[in-house]
Amino acid sequence: MAAFGLVLAACGSDEGGALDVPLEDQSIVFGNFGAYTPEGFLEAFTAETGAEVTLTEFSTNEDMLGRLQAADGTGFDVVMVTGNYIQTLVDSGWVAELDHSLLPNLENLYPEATQLEFDPGNVYSVPYTWGTTGLCYRTDLVSSAPDSWNDLLNPAPELQGKVTILGTERWLLQPALLSLGYSINTEVPAEIEEAKNLTIQAKEGILQFNDTDFYARLDDGSAGMVHAWDGWCNYATNENVEFVVPSEGSDLFADTLVIMESSENKGAAHAFINFVLAAENHVKVAELVLYKVPNGPAMALLDPALVEAYPNLGITPDELLAYEEDLPLGADGQAAWTQAVAEIKAA
Repeated sequence: MAAFGLVLAACGSDEGGALDVPLEDQSIVFGNFGAYTPEGFLEAFTAETGAEVTLTEFSTNEDMLGRLQAADGTGFDVVMVTGNYIQTLVDSGWVAELDHSLLPNLENLYPEATQLEFDPGNVYSVPYTWGTTGLCYRTDLVSSAPDSWNDLLNPAPELQGKVTILGTERWLLQPALLSLGYSINTEVPAEIEEAKNLTIQAKEGILQFNDTDFYARLDDGSAGMVHAWDGWCNYATNENVEFVVPSEGSDLFADTLVIMESSENKGAAHAFINFVLAAENHVKVAELVLYKVPNGPAMALLDPALVEAYPNLGITPDELLAYEEDLPLGADGQAAWTQAVAEIKAA
């Protein structure tokens, strides 16, 4: 995978994008979620291309958006962002269109990962990981295995005060919306209001809103069941932890890489994304974060013993596509969600 030669061969006159500058004379700043970059990854890219990478970590999409807003979209070359937030960056003029001629390893993506609704054709983004959301629970702390979002919203007696719900805005309302049979992307005020009220009612039986270390609550036994992204469920070390997608269904999300319009090193930025997409590199992402990567050759390299230990790594693209994609909301819908979440947390 000679990313260095590929970029130089495609050099043009992209003013400010450094496509006509040798990669060894470029450097990039990569904004990524914490603990989401394999050890040695950036050094391997530099050894291959000569381009230096500086990693800046953030905790959530909201954290990342806040930093970008404060700097008017500057300060980064490549940024990790969950798919349903991409339109916000596009509308702000902060994200560059990708040059697919500089990304030959796009061919490694599953076909389904090239047609996700938030960015069909990968015009602005390249999926890094993808997955779904469900219930992560201790089999030794529940009287019966959960199979419904209502098991979270109205927990069994032994789980009263021992469940957590994701606190990130676009996921906090999902259990209630799904239990009510509504779209996870609804912008209907009455549906958002109903989901808000159900979640406020559910607060009586929960331990906390938690989207950072809920797996640790399972390990120490302070929680018996948590609302979890599938990969993060795998971070729990207790041998009795299992993951299930409730019968009402769930979401399909993708964390993606985008290149910032303000980047003065777009050649190196493209080379970095192409590096990630090489099977022997992308598989390291799956091994580290225990999420599926939307890369067929990379998943084929994954140790079968790892999939046996963490069965949700074996969820197929077809199974994921059966769930509803997390999509951007319009301005009015986003405002309604933000207000509802604020009222839930304040109640």
